[in-house]
Amino acid sequence: MSELNSRQEGAAVLVGVDFGLPHFDSELEELGLLAQTAGLSPVARLVCKRKAPDAALFVGSGKAEEIKELAAMHQASEVIFDQSLSPAQQRNLERQLDVAVYDRTFLILEIFAQRARSHEGKLQVELARLQYLSTRLVRRWSHLERQTGGAGVRGGPGEKQIELDRRMISESIKRTRERLAKVQKQRGTQRRQRERRETFNISLVGYTNAGKSSLFNALVKARAYAADQLFATLDTTTRNLYLGDARRQVSISDTVGFIRDLPHGLVDAFKATLQEAVDADLLLHVVDASNPHYPEQMAEVQSVLRDIGADTVPQLLVFNKLDALETAQHPLHLQDDMEIDGVRVPRIFLSARSGEGLPLLRAELARRSGSLGDTMTPEADTELHDTAN
Repeated sequence: MSELNSRQEGAAVLVGVDFGLPHFDSELEELGLLAQTAGLSPVARLVCKRKAPDAALFVGSGKAEEIKELAAMHQASEVIFDQSLSPAQQRNLERQLDVAVYDRTFLILEIFAQRARSHEGKLQVELARLQYLSTRLVRRWSHLERQTGGAGVRGGPGEKQIELDRRMISESIKRTRERLAKVQKQRGTQRRQRERRETFNISLVGYTNAGKSSLFNALVKARAYAADQLFATLDTTTRNLYLGDARRQVSISDTVGFIRDLPHGLVDAFKATLQEAVDADLLLHVVDASNPHYPEQMAEVQSVLRDIGADTVPQLLVFNKLDALETAQHPLHLQDDMEIDGVRVPRIFLSARSGEGLPLLRAELARRSGSLGDTMTPEADTELHDTAN
């Protein structure tokens, strides 16, 4: 008990297993950022290679002992894996390591739970968490373990308890889905109202921390929360943007950022939020031009867009954070095109922070939206709806 008390609250050991996949983060940089965003303090990192996961301990017994020693050395109270763990692997690791063990999926869900502000966002996160929890009930805790009865008797009080817990979670999932359906219906009504007005709809999409909210604020002079951290924005915010060159207003939405290995439960749960992207007339795919891994991040965004059926929506690439590039890395031209999945896609380089390149973006948006809908008289950029309130 004294050893447990001596451990640092929130101190975490990060573990990554290289299975030979191209996107493996050998420095565990993104996992470290996720941990910090969730309020944890990474104190040590361990990377190992395997051909395949160990069925029982994911990393094997020898490496598990090494992790246990590392956690004890740094007085860590938690171990975070960069991959998803099965319920059995998580349970076995906790027993072996004698500390709390979490995976990447849980970490992302925890961040979403902390950051969700709107009623819809909270319901979506709650649904994803319940779905995740429902897979962790197989003898996960001691009070759920089977207690053997007398000779010839199978099961016991423990088996009844796990059935009860499953039923309770199943009912919670059903209630949450019903409540979410009502909110989604309201959002659908708002969307149809925009369609009747023949509004040109633009959605910002991109990898988390690419600067979508900063660009959104720069375009519409909004006060959407923007910070240099993962998942700074979770709730979709929509504003009217007046484009003087086209003499009309368009609707522009800032959506949740994507990330590698985004839990499928979250993709499903956030269908309503991501529906803004599906129904858009144009996607502004925002890319962090200063991140050396931007090609892999772009590929992840394209993968999620395919999952939600938004891959056929026209795109405009926006390479943001031009101000963070070295002078030698600056492009020769701020506007060109780039090939994505065999298709040439227009691209604009800019800095949402300094404003460089923003006039080019506004002009391109005016050109694309000018042929649709009626013109409007100039007026200040106004709020259409904001689910964060």
